[in-house]
Order: sequence, then C-alpha cells, then structure tokens
Amino acid sequence: MSDDCLFCRIASGEIPATIVYQDATRVAFRDIAPKAPTHLVLIPRKHIPTLNDLQPEDAQTVGELFLLAKELAAKEGIDQSGYRTLFNCNADAGQTVWHLHLH
Repeated sequence: MSDDCLFCRIASGEIPATIVYQDATRVAFRDIAPKAPTHLVLIPRKHIPTLNDLQPEDAQTVGELFLLAKELAAKEGIDQSGYRTLFNCNADAGQTVWHLHLH
C-alpha cells in the first residue's frame, strides 16, 4: 500500500467509494466520472503504479482482474450485449491515478 495513492486509500476503506466487489487481493468500484453507463474500476490491493511496473510474479494478479471483469459484467447484465476492458499506461495514454487499474 502507498499512503499517497488514491486507489490504495479506497481499497483500505479510508476514502469512500461505491464498492461492488472486494476480496483479499482485488477491489472493484464504480468510477466517479463514468464514461459509459456501466463503468467499473478494478484494482489489485497490491500497489503497482503502471503496467510498466509489472513483474512476472504479478501475472496471476492481472489474470484475476480480467476474470473479475467477466464476472462483474455478467452480474451487471452486460456480458452478452458487450463491454470493453482497458488499462491506460502513463499520462500520454490517459492514466491519471498511479495504481494499476482495469476499466
């Protein structure tokens, strides 16, 4: 956990968010500035600033985020109609919070 990271503070419960899922390694919450009717943010509890900071031991973490995206899409009722997943990496790609997150 990084004390100055917005998403770490959400994951710890220090900052309120509309949490739709959480377990020991992942947290999912509704985006406060949604770009789609259903816009969730999925994060690992482990602080990883960007995709560039991933290590081989993080492969399972990233895979689990995508599996959670699939589960939440079904729960939200958009799995059959369609949904998009994406990671932004660094400022030029639109990343504004320096904690790995899947939209």
